[in-house]
Order: sequence, then structure tokens, then C-alpha cells
Amino acid sequence: MANQLKPGEIRTRKQLAPIYGGSPQGGICPSGTTPNVLLYSDPEVGERRGYYDGWLEEPDEYGLVFEYTGHGEGEQTFEGQRGSGNRAILHHVDDGRSLRVFKAVGVVPGTGTKRHRYLGRFELDQVNPYVVRQVPNEDKVMRRVIVFRLRPVADEYERVEDDIIPPAVTTNATLVPASVTTSQIIEPETNKRMKSSRSAAPRTTAERREAQLSEQFQAYMKNHGRVLERFQIRVKGATGTLLTDLYDAQGHVLYELKGTSTREAVRMAIGQLYDYRRHVKPSDPKLAVLLPSEPEEDLKELLAERGIALAYWDGTGFVGVPFHR
Repeated sequence: MANQLKPGEIRTRKQLAPIYGGSPQGGICPSGTTPNVLLYSDPEVGERRGYYDGWLEEPDEYGLVFEYTGHGEGEQTFEGQRGSGNRAILHHVDDGRSLRVFKAVGVVPGTGTKRHRYLGRFELDQVNPYVVRQVPNEDKVMRRVIVFRLRPVADEYERVEDDIIPPAVTTNATLVPASVTTSQIIEPETNKRMKSSRSAAPRTTAERREAQLSEQFQAYMKNHGRVLERFQIRVKGATGTLLTDLYDAQGHVLYELKGTSTREAVRMAIGQLYDYRRHVKPSDPKLAVLLPSEPEEDLKELLAERGIALAYWDGTGFVGVPFHR
């Protein structure tokens, strides 16, 4: 029966109930009658709360991405009752459910009943299922939100111009807490019989080492009176959002962290730092690469030639941290 609805078709929630179930209200609606989680996006509501749901204009190496902001008007979470909808999305595969996305497109004439256009069937990105951002609420107070990265399933979707996130009009770099990162979010345990393939917690050794390095360095800097932050960057003409690694405002130092000290990691860090530096304010920060161990001599020379500071963990403490004022 669910196959009767095709992407692009418009229905009210009452009309959708016999097909997919769900509830008459709410943005994230796990169905009690079908194996689906229904995701409702309402641009009028979302934009008042500081976010946009929609397609990224720029596909990545794996294809198209649809961003969908999680539930919660305050600090969003996966925990407790407040996080139940977000958990339903995170564990939809383990629960044997599909994600079906709908967008509000006006009301039934003469009524206040909203109509919803079906965008299609989706699943969470297996590599990077969600990101964490800071956005203002209706009262302009910054809060943490969970932004899910959805991938369309086969050809069961519709992508039209109106559903693409508006590109940034100007480039804007906003300072946000260092905790705005997926590794700082507490994820719920999944089904004990299987390991969730949709977890955004660090999974590789390098990712785990980078997350640990970040925590160690933040604690180290705090002991030296420095509170680290990050830059959240929207680039003019682009729909995506960039998030730097750590920034020491007192020293005006922008750090890029890596979980290994290999040539590949160092080269990537250099490129990322040069990209980010173009957009942050105040301009022209000191650049630094932070590594979990001392790199080979040639990489030290490479960084020195580019004027990039090198800091690393030597097993007992951090070496080379640039305490500029």
C-alpha cells in the first residue's frame, strides 16, 4: 500500500495516515503501523528557529545529501524523552525502518490544514550520519542542533530547485564552543544483537585518537587559562557549512588536529588550515598543526617552511604549543 505514494505527490497528514501511519503532529514521527519513520519539514517553522532543511547543492564524493535538523527547541540530544525522535532516526536501520521525508507546501484552501509534498525514501549516510552545529532559536539564543545527513534510496526521491538549501549570501565565520562536534554527543546504545552501522562516534583508530587528542589538549589549555573554541563557517554561494578544529582566541591561533602523524595527515592539515584562514575573523591567525606524536624530520621542515607551528603529544605533555598574545 505504501508504494502507492510517489515522490512529488501532495497529501495532508490525515490522508497519509492510512498509507504510512504516523501522528497528526510533530516533525519526527515513528509509525506504529508501518516500518517507517516519517520526517516532516516545514520551512516557515524551521527558518524561525534558525535552520534550513533541504538538499545541499554540492554533492560530495558519494552523491546527493539532504540535511534534516533534529527535534528539540533547546539543546538537542539523543537522550531521554527529548531525544526519542532523534534516536528513531539514528537507529532506523537497526529497527528495520525507512526514513520518508515530507515538506509542508501550504494549506488546504479555506482551512489551516497543512499539505505535505512527499520527497521520497532516505537512509542515513553511513560514513557521516549527522553533524552538530550552533544555530539561534526564535529568541536569537544560540543552541546546539543535530543535523542528520540523509541519502536518497535508489530512484525513490524528488529533487527540485525549491528544496535546495539557500546558498549563503555572504561568507560568515561564527565562533562556537569547542564541544560542537559529533564526538561530544552521547549516543544511545543500539540493539544488543547488532552493532549500529549508523553511529557517528569515532570508529577508526585515527578518529578515536583525534577525539582523545582534542580532549587532552582542551584540558591542557584550560590549565593555562585558555578556553578553546571553533569557527563555524558558511561560504558565500555555497549551501554547506564548515567546522574548523580548535581556535585559541587569546593567542589568535587556529589549530588543525590529526589522529596520526603521517605525511598524508600533515599535508591534509596544511590544506585545511589555508582554506579556513581565508574566512576567519580577526584575519591572519597563526596556524598550527596538532599531532598525537612527533612527526619525521622532513615534515617538521615542511611545516616550518610554511610558517605553521607544530605541536604534538610526547607521551607526558604537549610540545611546541604557540602561546602567542
